[in-house]
Amino acid sequence: MYKKSVILVLTVLIAASLAAIAFLAPRLKPDKHAGPGKVAVIYVEGLIIGGRGQTTLLSESGGTDSLIRQIHEARDDSSVKAVVLRINSPGGSVPATQEVGEELVKLKNTGKVVVASMGDIAASGGYWLAALCDKIYANHGTLTGSIGVYMPYSNWEELYKKIGVRQEKIKSGAHKDILSPERAMTAEERAIIQAMVDDMYNQFIAVVAQGRKMDPLKVRQLADGRIYTGNQAQQVGLVDSLGNMYDAIEEAAKLAGIPGKPEVKEYGRLSPWSMLFGPGDLLQLSLQKLLPPGQHGELPLTAPLAMPEKW
Repeated sequence: MYKKSVILVLTVLIAASLAAIAFLAPRLKPDKHAGPGKVAVIYVEGLIIGGRGQTTLLSESGGTDSLIRQIHEARDDSSVKAVVLRINSPGGSVPATQEVGEELVKLKNTGKVVVASMGDIAASGGYWLAALCDKIYANHGTLTGSIGVYMPYSNWEELYKKIGVRQEKIKSGAHKDILSPERAMTAEERAIIQAMVDDMYNQFIAVVAQGRKMDPLKVRQLADGRIYTGNQAQQVGLVDSLGNMYDAIEEAAKLAGIPGKPEVKEYGRLSPWSMLFGPGDLLQLSLQKLLPPGQHGELPLTAPLAMPEKW
């Protein structure tokens, strides 16, 4: 009975602490002398994956639906004159990235300024979104670039033979089981997949060329899948300026014609769990996702998350 009481008391205390942190945690506060108009800050963190994601008491993760809602809120708020897109992402799926990108274009079409601020990493799909912004800020050591597409697959045919496993299937068409791990890919199937990769790659090139006002041929020279530091990216024209998020906020306010220090309105929230224990090592996770298949314990997602095996 005593143990149950102690557990109950501890549970209540932890719940109360989480609730207090959630409501009292420090956020970006507006300056007392802030000028008219607000600068919204929208966070793009982790893998860019479509859908609603998962939201619990302790965490909120995955899915671009929430990110798109935040863009809509900033677009419809007449007091918001500019938006800073704070990117800390190694990329994700092509369709999810495109959905968010299309909403950024609509946001810009309303006349609002959009400035990208890169954190630890803004690579592949993360750079795709940055390229759609009016201006890009990066830290000197930010990892960015990774402009390219690949689709991973495994061939476990020899392993299956060794352990005595034989996969059989009834399929509706010759290519229904394309990318199946129990057999080698045919030359025709390889051509099909390569055509898909090339199509997505060309879409990526077009986004960067248009967003950065850069010759598509020059973009292709830079887009062999390699990553760049913030310094390197600025030198080759993939980034405009070097600076942190607050520099990006000041620039966004300047471009939007907001006098003085702007009032900052943040979208999204940190979970109580992250406030207590931290968000984890995002950079380490991102680097693992950027490595070619076979160099870490899990397969990366379909492009534009990562890069070709040689860069």
